Amino acid sequence: MKKTYKIEVDCANCANLMENAAAKTTGVKAATVNFMTQKMIIEFEERQEAAAVMEQVVKACKKVEPDCEIFL
Repeated sequence: MKKTYKIEVDCANCANLMENAAAKTTGVKAATVNFMTQKMIIEFEERQEAAAVMEQVVKACKKVEPDCEIFL
């Protein structure tokens, strides 16, 4: 399953850090963060609940970029 989320991030480097953090989160098959469109696309692994995985993604992203916002 693939979902798109609106994000708010200040720079392209921060978006890259968020993408890497999201991609390493358990339950995430693939993650893409686009700074220009301010969107994050998450592809979840099979049998994973999106809401639970996204809680972990938000925590991981906040560690690398405390000012970022992910609108769930």
